[in-house]
Amino acid sequence: MKFNEVLENCKIYEAGKPIELVVREYGVDEKDIIKLASNENPYGTSPKVTKKIQELSQNMFMYPDDSMYELKESLASKFSVESENIIVGCGSDQVIDFLVKAKCTKDSKILMSKTTFAMYEIYGRQAGAQILRTPDDEHNLEQFEAMYKEHGADIIFLCLPNNPLGECLDKDEVYEFLKKIDSNTLVVIDGAYQEYASFKDSKKEIKPADLIEKFPNTVYLGTFSKAYALGGMRTGYGIGQLSIIKTLYKIRPPFNITTLSLAAAIEALKDEAFVQKSIELNFEEMKRYEEYATNKGFSYIDSYTNFITMKFDNRYLSSEVAQNLLERGVIVRDLTGYGVNAIRITIGSQKQNTRVFEVLDEVLEELNK
Repeated sequence: MKFNEVLENCKIYEAGKPIELVVREYGVDEKDIIKLASNENPYGTSPKVTKKIQELSQNMFMYPDDSMYELKESLASKFSVESENIIVGCGSDQVIDFLVKAKCTKDSKILMSKTTFAMYEIYGRQAGAQILRTPDDEHNLEQFEAMYKEHGADIIFLCLPNNPLGECLDKDEVYEFLKKIDSNTLVVIDGAYQEYASFKDSKKEIKPADLIEKFPNTVYLGTFSKAYALGGMRTGYGIGQLSIIKTLYKIRPPFNITTLSLAAAIEALKDEAFVQKSIELNFEEMKRYEEYATNKGFSYIDSYTNFITMKFDNRYLSSEVAQNLLERGVIVRDLTGYGVNAIRITIGSQKQNTRVFEVLDEVLEELNK
């Protein structure tokens, strides 16, 4: 059977390994497994969200409000935009899919950093677009500008902060770059981890209202999967000028998030205290990882997210480190597939992180033999 030929060059997205796989393949007791591979909030979701979901659990037979009125009004108030400037997706990656479908054909070009969120390329190749990557792993706007001048682009993706590495550009340098981009090029600012970046350094904060007013060719992406701890509810959003959002609605399927997902996102926005506390604890615990790496002589990327990327240079193979951790019940993300000899570790709770250091010591000692 023949399929669309563009799919021949499409990679399959590899999600972080689930707990069930580690139980099944390595015989580790489920209660002893620590999953730090998918950048989930280790503190669980807000109690207000849990309570609301329990109240609505009998309503799962009903379709959600497809206008998503209350959620969009809440987001509009939070970001000082109009609700018409917002589209909600099944995770922000669904909005990425909408944007690529709206803008790209087989003759299109998409520009991104060498090492960044895999779905940009996957959706781009599904559309038959040519993928352009900068030489450096981390975002280098001089390289972006040079490649844009040479090749042009229909879409530029800037992941701020960047997943899977964790670095983040300052807002001012991003704005200077955007001034040089043609108005017909769509620039997507992926702010999935912006809550963390803006907490750590105000110079990193990009406000959607200011962004889309100054640069009408931009779209800002946000998600409830990280700081708001709703990864399992799959809810994200895009914010842009009305003309862009109206176009995306032509692609959006009906009822693209669930009744419970919609309710969870609405409630999550009401508990900013929970979010702020989670972020504070995240950076307190991240210091322990930085100290650990320094003591071991490893380099790491200064992170503005809820994860840290630890590099091994030529001392160890990240694939071996990750596999040995996995067999002991600690799930992290090996970045070998991105061409980087490093592991990405979600910042867990204090108890989880203490265990990670103990197991990592064991693994490194064994690899040194």
